[in-house]
Amino acid sequence: MSEGKRRTAGRPAGSGKSTSGHSQSLVRGLNLLERLAASPGGLALSEVAEQAELAPSTTHRLLQALQSQGFVTQDSELGVWKIDIKTFRIGNSFLEARDFVGTSRPFLRRLTVQTGETANLGVRDDGTAVFLAQSESPQMMRMITRLGSRAPLHASGVGKALMAWLPDDEFERILDERGLARVTENTLHTPASLREGLAEIRRQGFACDREEHAIGLQCVAACIHDEHGTPLAAISVSGPKARIPEERLGELGALVRDTAAEITARLGGKVPTA
Repeated sequence: MSEGKRRTAGRPAGSGKSTSGHSQSLVRGLNLLERLAASPGGLALSEVAEQAELAPSTTHRLLQALQSQGFVTQDSELGVWKIDIKTFRIGNSFLEARDFVGTSRPFLRRLTVQTGETANLGVRDDGTAVFLAQSESPQMMRMITRLGSRAPLHASGVGKALMAWLPDDEFERILDERGLARVTENTLHTPASLREGLAEIRRQGFACDREEHAIGLQCVAACIHDEHGTPLAAISVSGPKARIPEERLGELGALVRDTAAEITARLGGKVPTA
């Protein structure tokens, strides 16, 4: 086989110098989609070009190519460019296929390594928190929650982290139907104390369970959000009060909050502002 043939063997027909040009156009086109996706109201051609750092003529050519495939559209009245239905469908298929339990597992293991304590993942099932995944602490004395077990939303770290971001009407419905049973002497068992506690959770980004579900057990938790900012799940770090005293709650809470934000971003969600 000649030197020239060896260099092209295995390449698709028509590949060669033009391949890099095609790749560059693809990257540029995807970049334009990202810019438009971040601007729901749409962008004028000059704005897209400026943000993408491309010449207007190049930007227009790429937008027309994306338009021909149904990825973007141009508002005939305003003249601005927006993402179109095909881009939405692709993004929606990702959201439908996401596995927040599987995605969270390595983060739970990392939290256990970082803290030495048990890390949990839970979701809301109406008025209770249900635990779906766990990374156990290597310590002899450790917190272990049976998977599938439940805890009241108002009397658990995971539950309060989920409850803090619920819409007001949903919060009031759960309050009316479930009440605020006192699990321990530290449980927030009045509407006023619970509302104050949830407001603090929204401000700092994480919840603290100060022996509210079990005496001797302390916990910090933070919410994982979906693309609408709605609670999807929550993660927590729990352990005996001897190892998680009051002065350690802030440090662990910030760590769990930041980890929950990482998972949220990995799942395509967004963390709402307080």
